[in-house]
Parts: sequence; C-alpha cells; structure tokens
Amino acid sequence: MQAKSGIVSRSVSSVSSSRSGSFFARLLAVLSVAITIVVVDSVNADAEAANPKYAGIVVDAKTGNVLYSENADRLQYPASLTKMMTLYMTFEALEQGRIRLDTPVPFSAHASAQAPTKLGVRAGGTITVEQGILGLVTLSANDAATALGEMLGGGSEDRFAQLMTAKAHALGMTRTTYRNANGLPNTAQMTTARDQARLGIALRQHFPQYYGYFSTRAFKFGSRTIRSHNRLVGSVRGVDGIKTGYTRAAGFNLVSSVQVDGKTIVGVVMGGASTPARDAQMRNLIATYLPKASSRGGSSALIAQAAPAPAMIVTPAPVQPKKAQQMAKTITAAQPPVSAAAADLSLPHKGPLPDARYQVAETEVAYAETAAPNSDNPLVAQPMPAPTKVKTMTFKQQAAVAAPKPTPASMPTEQGETSVDNLTTASTTPSPTRAASTSNGPTGWVVQVGVSPSRQMAMDLLEGAKSKGGKALASAKPFAVAYAAGGDQLYRARFGGFDDQRDAVNACKALKKAGIKCWAAAQ
Repeated sequence: MQAKSGIVSRSVSSVSSSRSGSFFARLLAVLSVAITIVVVDSVNADAEAANPKYAGIVVDAKTGNVLYSENADRLQYPASLTKMMTLYMTFEALEQGRIRLDTPVPFSAHASAQAPTKLGVRAGGTITVEQGILGLVTLSANDAATALGEMLGGGSEDRFAQLMTAKAHALGMTRTTYRNANGLPNTAQMTTARDQARLGIALRQHFPQYYGYFSTRAFKFGSRTIRSHNRLVGSVRGVDGIKTGYTRAAGFNLVSSVQVDGKTIVGVVMGGASTPARDAQMRNLIATYLPKASSRGGSSALIAQAAPAPAMIVTPAPVQPKKAQQMAKTITAAQPPVSAAAADLSLPHKGPLPDARYQVAETEVAYAETAAPNSDNPLVAQPMPAPTKVKTMTFKQQAAVAAPKPTPASMPTEQGETSVDNLTTASTTPSPTRAASTSNGPTGWVVQVGVSPSRQMAMDLLEGAKSKGGKALASAKPFAVAYAAGGDQLYRARFGGFDDQRDAVNACKALKKAGIKCWAAAQ
C-alpha cells in the first residue's frame, strides 16, 4: 500500500508540476504578446510622428488648452473627415426642425454614382435621414453623404459645399474650405488639424442629443450588417467617436474624442502612413496627454453629456426606386419618426418639413446672423449663427438637372474612396403658392449682406447685421427682395436709405470690420 501510495503521490506531483509549468508557459506567452504589442505600437507611433505628411493636435476639451501640437496649422486634405461637417449641418437642420430623422433622402444619379465606400442605393431610391447619419459614422458612405448634401443644399452639392465653408468659418475654422459633402479628392478642399479639433468639440457641445451616433458600433441596413471603421471605439477606454478618413492624397486621418474620469480630450491625427500606424499614434497621444488634461476647468456645460448609442441599431430596409415616390407621399408631419436610437439618445423630432431649403445662390452670400458663443472654450468660442425661423412644407423632387461643376477641378481619379463623378443631381420644385414678390424696396444705393430661402430668414439676417453695423447703419432701412433662381424663390437681404455711394460703402466697411461680408450697389 505504501508503494502504491508513493506512486500515486509522485504521479500527482508530476501532474501538478506539469500543470504549473503549462500555466507559466501560457503566462509568459501572453506577456510576450502584450509586450510585443506595446513595442509595435510605440514603434508605429514614433514612425508616424516622423512621417512628413503627419499633423496632429490634442486639446483639453474642458479648458481649450492645447496639450500637444505638431504641424497643426498646416493645410491638409480632410478626406472623409469632411463628413463631420456634413453631419454638423444635418444635426443643425434636425435641431431647427427643417428635417426629421424619418425624412426620406432621395438619391440622384450623381449621389448613386459616388465611389466606394457606399451604401449602394440606386438612383431614384431613398433612405431616411437616420440611415444616412448611420451610414456616415460607420461605413463612411460617400453616396449617403452626397445625397444628404444635395437635399440640404436644395438639390446642389456645390451649393451645400458653400454652406459648409460658411459654417466652418462661423465656427472659427478659418483655414478650412469644402468643395463636396463626402471628402473625395478635390485640390481646393483643405483643412488643418486644429480646425478639425475645433469641429470635433463643436459637434459634442452643440448637438449632445445626436452625438451618441458617433459611438455606433454597427447597424442593420436592409439585409446587411454594417460595422464601424473606427477601431478605437470599444477598444480604447473612453473613446466615443468621432471619425476616420482616407484617400491616397490625404493619408490616414482620425479624430477621436475621449472621456475618462471627468477628463475630456479631442485628438487629431492627419496624414498617417497606414491604419495601424495612425491608430497607434492616437493611442499613444491618448495615453500621454489624457492624464495631463484638467478634470475641473471649464464650464460644466462645455462638453454636454450624451448617452452612448446601442451596440447595434436596426433601421428599415432602404426604399428601392419604384417605391421611393410612394414612400415620400406617405410620410406626413403627423406620423411619428422612425428612430431605433430615439430611446437611448432622447432625440427630438420637431415639426413637419420646411420650405426653407438650406442653400445659397450667389457667391457673395454672407451668414451674418450670430449669437453669443455658448462656450468658454477658446477653441470653439466663436460667434455661432443663430437658429432661423422657417415655414413648413414637404420637399418635392423634379427631374434631374445638371450639377454645377466644382471649382477648381478635382484631383485625378483614384481607386476606392477617392474618385469624383460629375453627373446629375436632383433638384427641388417650389410650391406654386409661393409667388415672387414684385417689390424691390428703396431705390438708390443699397448694401446687400446675403441671400436667404425665406423672407423671414432674410429679415433675421438683417437684424443681426444691423446690431453690428453701429452708426453707419443707424438710419438704414432693412428690406428683402424676392427673386427666382433655378426654380426656387430666394430673398436678397439688403439695407437701403443711403444718400449716396460713399455712405453705402462706409456702411459696408463697418460691416466687414464686424466680420460680415457685404457689397454696395445702386438699386
């Protein structure tokens, strides 16, 4: 028995030793892999910082302090970071009640023909605004971005790009110019890392009720499950968005927002050499500079909190072309919007669709209506356009018309997310009840400050401008002149009542000093 017991004892000891050795072997293997990952990330980050196309910045979103900066003001191609502004404009239209999450977004031939990545909706089909948002934040869908831009630009992506640029400048993004809604190559479409950080903070601060979309990991689109391109969401603690971007000319771009333990930073990496190198650099920046961010500074409302989006959002199947017209007719202001994320994000759904098409018709348009900034952050504390009052009616679609050519010419065609097609865009038809006004207002010299899609918006624009014009506009008479442009009725926002050319020019100079574009002319 003792012999047998000794055999058993040695056998158990042998097994225990074997298991212990196996455990330590596995532990060493795991540690080896972890160390390798850290070393690789460190090497990638160092190599990325040495990349001649690289630009980066990290901003403490509570105080506006720049914690890190390298080539932050050098002009770069934004690539799909452009869609951040497309989404900003979409969120603004939602907040003002001009569109809803269930508003159908029509796809023109131009939108449908955009290069991948894309949702693949055929010309004549529609998606909802919410599907468009999800397509942009996850797949970075170029066709959906163009379709949203055309709808918000009154049928013209080129006009929408003008609005995007005007909005960028209103946000203080003074070195940013947009030429399309999706970021496909165009030599005139430029930005900086600092401007993108400013936009990232503005998206959180101005639209907390919609910001949760940026953390969407996946959503169901028809029979497809579309997963996010942003690999840091869900893999790096505190990262809740925002956007990736890539073209050959731009390199690999990324804007990330991070919130951990009361600290909030926004980081930007542009011109990356590869996806792993870009992501490694962002991880390195987060690890290095998040501990240095303030947990106290700034207003409590500086970066508004938003609930995270569900891991998976299910949306209705896209409407095919033959059903698009029928769907557009069935959606009315009284119907509840289709929003799978509404419960989690507390999304407001305001009113029926407006007649105010978000567009401009002249290059001299100025967006002068401003409100006091709602932030103490020096990075975003720029005057913001005040909400506009709009009337309501549904969008109507007519036959396709030729799209304005982007200027200057786009870059040579590239593969993937990089080509530009100059095809046709959908347009919109004004209601027959909207007759053009015959009144041209006061005669003599006038000062024009912009163009608006409704008379009330034009008068609001003038009211904001007059408050900044000082004595030069003390006796000026604001008025709106209706005119037709491309089938739409627009309104020129003008001041009259000037005795001569000199008074009008002086008034315009005063407005320009206040940051309001204008021009003087004889009426």
